[in-house]
Amino acid sequence: MPQKVVIVGAGPVGSLAALYAAVRGHEVEIYELRSDLRSPEITQNISQSINLALSERGIHSLRQTGLPDLADAVLKETFPMHGRMIHVRKQGKYVRQSQAYDARGRSLLAMDRTGLNQTLLDHLDAMQNVRFFFHRKLVSVDFRQRLAWFENRTKNDPAKSDDIEVPFDLMIGADGAHSAVRYHLMKFVPMSYQQEYIDKLWCQFHVPPTADGDYRIPPNYLHIWPQDDAMFIALPNLDKSFTSTLFLPRSGFEHLVASGKVVEYFDEKFPGVVPDLITDEQLRKQFNEHDHLPLISIKCSPYHYGSTGVIIGDAAHAMVPFYGQGMNAGLEDVRVLFEFLDRYPNDQAKALTEYSKQRTPDAQTINDLALGNYREMASDVKKPLYLLRKWLEEKLYLYIPNAGWATQYSRVTFSNMRYSEVQDAASRQARILNGVVCVVALSFIGSAFWLTRTGGVQQAKKGLLRSICLVAQQAQKLTQG
Repeated sequence: MPQKVVIVGAGPVGSLAALYAAVRGHEVEIYELRSDLRSPEITQNISQSINLALSERGIHSLRQTGLPDLADAVLKETFPMHGRMIHVRKQGKYVRQSQAYDARGRSLLAMDRTGLNQTLLDHLDAMQNVRFFFHRKLVSVDFRQRLAWFENRTKNDPAKSDDIEVPFDLMIGADGAHSAVRYHLMKFVPMSYQQEYIDKLWCQFHVPPTADGDYRIPPNYLHIWPQDDAMFIALPNLDKSFTSTLFLPRSGFEHLVASGKVVEYFDEKFPGVVPDLITDEQLRKQFNEHDHLPLISIKCSPYHYGSTGVIIGDAAHAMVPFYGQGMNAGLEDVRVLFEFLDRYPNDQAKALTEYSKQRTPDAQTINDLALGNYREMASDVKKPLYLLRKWLEEKLYLYIPNAGWATQYSRVTFSNMRYSEVQDAASRQARILNGVVCVVALSFIGSAFWLTRTGGVQQAKKGLLRSICLVAQQAQKLTQG
């Protein structure tokens, strides 16, 4: 039965939710505090945003809308990244080292957040049962009476405003980390809420194409300059530029602002950036002119009230960007939510209850994984022990597929397995791998001794790999038993 569905927030997650609702024949109204980002004057002054890494969860959610051309329209605006490119100094020399994302060759897709948002809005524009309301600020909601009040703030005269009363059957809050819907939802349901600003700020930089219009560094990678407490990254764009981000503790930003030694800092910490990618002048200019923004992590529960209100995306589970799953998780929220709504068409309260029950542990899991992945990106990627463990995991992933082995990263990024189940599987495999690592260490010692006596390098490698697989298979059997 068609309902009136009010979506608060016209970002990518809210826009996708509107598409899912509209395809099902509901009357959809989208309320957004900001202007339409497709307006020419807005497009030229888009706020800073960390580029997206679109992966399987996001793509699958786009394909499940029921609009056959939507995913293809989005994907044509993406750029494949096969892995990480690590930029470090070794023995005083600047070197670049690639690390594949997936042993089977699958890639992440870099894309501009605004481009994704525009594509979704354009598809909504073509639907007769969708209406947009920009410059609308949510000021109050009564989830029992199913009424909301929005302040109408016109662009030409911000001082002129009035309140509009809007009835609804279902309100979906997709209005970001500082969600007004979540704030009003808390008045109707006892919601557990946890908010944390981590000790990192971020600042965006633009790396232009070369003079002859080409990429300045290999484009099919997420480039990382790891420095433990700091990190610089660069993601490719279709126009041959890179969108780059500096992550640094707040005290580090304060020191650079006070000293003005931004170029000197980059020379010391991030080899190959200045002046190869960004000139001295542009680095100083962008550092001084671009905001130094905080990173927030939010957990809450439940995500709904009765049959009338629910929050999704950052409104429910804002996370730091270090696993590249924030947007993918938000898009997946939409798919999971509407699967429950379709499953219980005559009991919307049950649908929302089941959604909260399933999605909360999954979202909180990826939230934790995102927090933990900073250490991997900024520190572990340059350590021999990490590289050894990664090599072992990938070999087991390739050579004993019947045991169900897969890396945590591949399950998070290249599957639709629930995040909480990914973590359970990763914990089981960690126990196995710890045993394998001990065997491998002993095998290395034995192999090294044998190599010094015989010189049989290839045979030793094959024997070592066979030993790893046999040990892992046996450990897998013991764990399952």
